[in-house]
Parts: sequence; C-alpha cells; structure tokens
Amino acid sequence: RLQPSPTGAASAVMAAASALSPHRGWALLLAFGLTATWRSSSPSAPPAGEGDAAFAVTGHAQKPRLAGNFAAVAAAARPAAPAAPAWPGTAPAPGALLAAGGLLAVAASGAARRRRACGAVGGAPQRGARSREAVAMCGKPVCAGVVITGGAAGVGYAYADEFVRRGHQVVICDIKDPAAAVSALQQKYPDAKGLIYGTACDVSSIESVGKFVDFVKEKIGVVHYWINNAGINGGRRRFTELTPETVEAVVKVNLGGILICTHAAMRMMEQQVGVESHIFNTVGSGVKGGGTPGYVAYGATKRGLPQMTDSLVREIEEGVQGYDKMETSGKVNAHVLSPGMVFTDLLLNDSTPELRKFPFGVLAAQPEEVAADLVPKILNVSGNGKSVEFLTTDKILVKFFERFILGKKSEYIDDDGNVIKFPGAQYQDNGVRVLY
Repeated sequence: RLQPSPTGAASAVMAAASALSPHRGWALLLAFGLTATWRSSSPSAPPAGEGDAAFAVTGHAQKPRLAGNFAAVAAAARPAAPAAPAWPGTAPAPGALLAAGGLLAVAASGAARRRRACGAVGGAPQRGARSREAVAMCGKPVCAGVVITGGAAGVGYAYADEFVRRGHQVVICDIKDPAAAVSALQQKYPDAKGLIYGTACDVSSIESVGKFVDFVKEKIGVVHYWINNAGINGGRRRFTELTPETVEAVVKVNLGGILICTHAAMRMMEQQVGVESHIFNTVGSGVKGGGTPGYVAYGATKRGLPQMTDSLVREIEEGVQGYDKMETSGKVNAHVLSPGMVFTDLLLNDSTPELRKFPFGVLAAQPEEVAADLVPKILNVSGNGKSVEFLTTDKILVKFFERFILGKKSEYIDDDGNVIKFPGAQYQDNGVRVLY
C-alpha cells in the first residue's frame, strides 16, 4: 500500500494549486495540515523526502460517481468510504482541522469566483449582441452542430455519446475509419437517426482535413462547436529512446494537427452568417510549463496550446496591429479544454503500479464521467478565451482530502496498483475498459 510522505503530500497540494495564485495561501494551509496530520497520527510514516517521487505528477481530473448500472457495480465492488475518519485518540488531529478548514475555504472561494465571473463556464449564459440563427432561449443552439476529432475512442467517443444523447448533431473523425463507433451510437440511440456521422481523417494532413471539412458541411451544414481532441503521446519513454519518427508524429498530430484543424474550422465558421461558434483546444500534462519526464515531446506540444489560443482570442477581438480589424459573417471564439486524467490508452499504456496507485487512483476518471461533466460546460460557454476544466483546484484538494485524510479507496485501482475490473465490462490488456 502506498505510504506517501508528508513532504510529498504538501508538495503535491502546492503543485496542484500553483496555477491559481489566490489559492496558494489556502493550499499552503492545507499542505501544512496534511503534514501535521501525518506526523501526529502516523508514527511509522516514512521520513521526510521519502516517497516524494510518487507526488511528482499532478493531474487534472475530477471523478463524480458513475451513473446508471455501472455505478451500482462500482458500489458493490468497492465498499463505501467511512462517514468519518478514525482519528487517533478522541478528537481530530489539529493538522486535520487546519487541512479541512483550508479545503473548505478553497472550495468556497472557487465557487464564489465562478459565480462572479461574467459568462464563466457553467454560469448563466449571456445573450450575444448580434442575433444568431438556430438559437433557443439564452442564446444557445436548439440542435447544435458538433465536430470532434479523435472521436472513435476514449474521451472523444464519450463526448460524442453525450452530445448525441442530448439531441445534437455530431460528426467524428479518427485516423482509422470510425464506422464501428458510429454504428455503436446509432444502436444505442435508435431514435437519433441523422445525428451521428463519421469519417477517417489524418489531422496532421492539410489535404485530409480539407476533405473532412467538406464532409462536415455535407452532413450537418452549420458547426457551433469544434473540439480538437485528437492526440498521441508517443509512449512513456526517455526522450532519446524515442525514434525521430515518433517525435515528429507527436508534434505533427498534437500541435500541427490542432493548428491545421483550427485554421480550417475558423475559415468555415467565419462564413456561417449570423452564427456564433466555438473551438476547443484540448490541453494536458505540460500545459503550465512543468516538466513531463517520459513525455517530453507530448508536454512540449501541450505547452504551446494556451499561447496559440490566447493569440487567436486577441486577434479575433482586437485585430492585428497595423491592419483594420476583420469583420466576419460568423463570430468565432477559441477556448482551451482540459479533460484531465482519463482511463484511456493515452494514460494507461506503459504505466506502472506506482503511477496507477497515485496519481491515477486518486485523480483519474472514466471517459463517460468526464464527458458528463464537460459537455454541459461546453454547451453553456459564452464569450471568448475561456478555460473549460474537468478538475479545478478546489476539486483536486477535495480528492486529496478524501484519499489522504478520510482514507477513501479508489473505485478503479486496488491497493496493489491493478485496475479493478467490474463484472460485465470488457477490458483491454492495458486495463482500459472497452466502450463499445
């Protein structure tokens, strides 16, 4: 069983909150509380510094409870966490009280900040100044046109499932023909005829993306949401152990592919008269500049996406200095999308038991959980340049509190770092659950 050190836990909490400076004080309080709790309640805890490597990786995923039959299976396979921790002695450790206080303050602060934010994701949608076609109350499409790259597997497929379930028209593409994915969704939703289409597309190829855009226009016409989800990581290896071809492929798909797809999508969207549309660029580990050992090329490609997106936002809103601001028939907005740690091939390939225990067992989520959380946020986004996240800083701290203070077990990873396989579900050799 993993026994993280107080120093490692504190470092993880501080790393998780480092992106949002207003929360650093509360994160420090929580880190101090965690440290004090371990020192007061665990006399056999490893010395400071031991186990720090286990906390070197921080993720971006929040895992709400599964809905439907899968939730019932999960509950049966793993006993529920105790209602209250078994504190040493008769009263909670002082450090735990500090941790809990800091945690609640962060959660309250995060909720208040989101309520105050004008047009924030998940908040009240704002009606645009210009009238848009195919809109319902609050300025949102009645039946939106949605494009998802990398939509035949993992979280991309889960996005498609959630959009179709809500009655929106969806076009997916993947490097291989996604006919099986399309067929699975058509069988799952028999009344959704005409809502899901798919075709093969290499997002790193200008020619292939051009043909894909033509396919999208033919099948659904207007596009309101374009999700750049396709990506690869090249495998978990030392940088010099990767072949030059693998390094090139990661850069071409993850960065070049998003640039090419965004360029093609914007050109199409700017011609959609009276339509406001949104492009979402998927980020991942390395996005904030921290090191990603084992994924050097992948992290470098993700680091560039916020800069690219910010540049697009300023160009759209302010124009290019020295040139007249371009007015287009359709309004385009650009955002970043963070699905976090998701139990897919991208996460579990080449993983070790230690990584699966932490951070995966604490922070990672199943694809449909991520989609159920993010799709409503995508549909409710308003304005330009937003960051749509599955796991916010306050949620990370809640997950840490549940795991390291309350002792809550992972629903998906056992104490030995193995994937928990639920009855009735099928799994690949790497532990990824088969979605269809």
